[in-house]
Amino acid sequence: MSLSLIDSQSLVDAQNLLPDLIARYRSQVDYLAIRLEEAEGTDILLRGNKVETLSEGISIGGQVRACYRGGWGFASFNRLSSLKDRIEEAIAAARLVGDEETLLAPVPTIQDIRQLPLQGTDPRQISLLQKKSLCNHYGEILRSVDSCIATTSVRYSDSAQRMILATSDGSFIEQSWIDLEMRFAATARNGETVQTGRETTGSRKAYEDLVNLDDQVKHTAQRAVDALTMPPVKGNTYTIVIDPILTGLFVHEAFGHLSEADMTYENPDLLEVMTLGRRFGPSELQIFDGAAPEGHRGSYYYDDEGVPASTTQLIQDGVLVGRLHSRETAGKLDEAPTGNARCLSYHYPPIVRMTNTWIERGKTPVADLFEGIQEGVYARNWNGGMTNGEMFTFAAGEAWMIRDGKIAEPVRDVNLSGNVFTTLADIEAIGDDFFWDESGGCGKGGQSGLPVGCGGPSLRIRNVIVGGEVPEDSDDGTIKC
Repeated sequence: MSLSLIDSQSLVDAQNLLPDLIARYRSQVDYLAIRLEEAEGTDILLRGNKVETLSEGISIGGQVRACYRGGWGFASFNRLSSLKDRIEEAIAAARLVGDEETLLAPVPTIQDIRQLPLQGTDPRQISLLQKKSLCNHYGEILRSVDSCIATTSVRYSDSAQRMILATSDGSFIEQSWIDLEMRFAATARNGETVQTGRETTGSRKAYEDLVNLDDQVKHTAQRAVDALTMPPVKGNTYTIVIDPILTGLFVHEAFGHLSEADMTYENPDLLEVMTLGRRFGPSELQIFDGAAPEGHRGSYYYDDEGVPASTTQLIQDGVLVGRLHSRETAGKLDEAPTGNARCLSYHYPPIVRMTNTWIERGKTPVADLFEGIQEGVYARNWNGGMTNGEMFTFAAGEAWMIRDGKIAEPVRDVNLSGNVFTTLADIEAIGDDFFWDESGGCGKGGQSGLPVGCGGPSLRIRNVIVGGEVPEDSDDGTIKC
């Protein structure tokens, strides 16, 4: 058990001081925000049958952000007694670097208290012993699938956060939520052949969403075992069909990050590429991001600048029509704020981040996506990957050849690569199915593991490069960007 240096009563006392502190210092800067945060959570990691991590923690702290003539100052702390010093420190830093004009998009003044509702059991009501027993159970399932399973890992985490935000614009917001996640991995070995299966699941609804996952856990290990005897895919350029989980990964990693406006306003070349009104895909293609849809891991009522959650259409009928903003990026690009400024915790300043990102379902029956493909690849789920600007490489968790319009023999080491803009243009058909993947933990700017949701239908895409070594995901499960 790890404890903070201060208690909840200290947080209440500090909370009551925020309006007075804002009033005292607001005249020294163009913008001032103070965020207080209280968090508690559990982290369990089993490797094989050994416990590597078993902890419950409580933390209380905060951050101060100040902006003066376009320059930002930031200070974080976990001693509330130092709050005044941290305010003055952030203000001094902002005044030291500011030499332009502060451009922050206007937002409404909000006074509100909101809690994301649970639909089942709060994980804080479940004992550490019960959570560990659940991990042990899933670990036993992974190891029992086959004698060739060499290593396994099971990770459980939950977090309850309460955030209090006061700004010099007059907003005072309290918001709280709970997030849960489990990750499973099994590696099978046969001589020099090694294959790994991975699965992740998450929820902001209930502890029950992480129980009764026996079939999913068993399938994770079975995928690794089955892949040992599969032939590797023959590298080539194919027409492919991908399932909704890979679609969600693709739209988040390959396209979503390019839609984050801090990526564009700091990069004139990318801003030129991401010109609003430019066509990127077929007329059936619709892409959205937003925290307003309820019940997903990227859902909330207000972002970490106090901007109300919204739904932003990024691509409409194949044409780029929007991007994701903080107040600063919206102000600098003279566009409307979208409520996408997020931080992982009080240790970090908010930056532009995705929330729930999805491709809208299409009209093509899934079975029809395979019609007319003489030789292609059907890929499901994901096993890792990386993005570099507009280029991407993703490893499929499972894959089969498509022959004469039918799903044929399974293959392994299926690695999908390409340019996101070319790939969007090469979408031939959009399925009429849809699935929300709540397994996402996004990394950017040193803030890894931020909960997000991804969704979409199955897609048929031509001219995709398939083959090569399978990229590995990072230790925390985020894609390497």
